[in-house]
Amino acid sequence: MCIFCKIVEGEIPCNKVLENDDFLAFHDINPKAPIHILIIPKEHVEKFQDVTPELMAKMTPFIQEVAKKLELDQRGYRLIVNNGEDGGQEVMHLHFHILGGTKLLWPQLAPNESKKYL
Repeated sequence: MCIFCKIVEGEIPCNKVLENDDFLAFHDINPKAPIHILIIPKEHVEKFQDVTPELMAKMTPFIQEVAKKLELDQRGYRLIVNNGEDGGQEVMHLHFHILGGTKLLWPQLAPNESKKYL
């Protein structure tokens, strides 16, 4: 069982922001911004490539509700999903990051490698 499934089951505590029958939003323990929230489906889905359109259709309004609850909906936020090992996914359970609470920079992610794809 993955760490996020253990959080869903209550085996590992988390600092919850919002929860419903299908999804859970909680504070990241290693924040990269003043506000850094993880949003996960309670059902184990390994990565974005595996998510169904039906699940995303339900997840989208949940993510929007989290942003509104945190008062990020008007000023803006960054929504990130890392997909697979090369995409930087560390926990193999689909999760979205909401980052906000400040003006976010966009550092170059892979210096000197992007040119080979142009």
